[in-house]
Amino acid sequence: MGEKDNFGSGFLLGTIIGGVVGGVIGAIASKKVNDMGKHNNDSTLNSEDKGFLNNRENVETARLSLEEKINQLNHAIDDVRVTLIKNSELETENN
Repeated sequence: MGEKDNFGSGFLLGTIIGGVVGGVIGAIASKKVNDMGKHNNDSTLNSEDKGFLNNRENVETARLSLEEKINQLNHAIDDVRVTLIKNSELETENN
């Protein structure tokens, strides 16, 4: 019973801490988005906007890298599945 009690209290504590952290991150992000909206009315890009564009490029690069890694993992999973199926068929034939 002790483990179930610890799980419940840990889950509740994690939910509370996660909510606080998420709220803080959301508040910071919304402030930056609002500030960027004010700056976008200018016709020229200042250094802060250029940094944002670089961040978009970085995010796109990271996304492409993650997609490639996901594809590699999917291929590895498929290879392992094929190997397991072949091994299972060999065991069935031997028995």
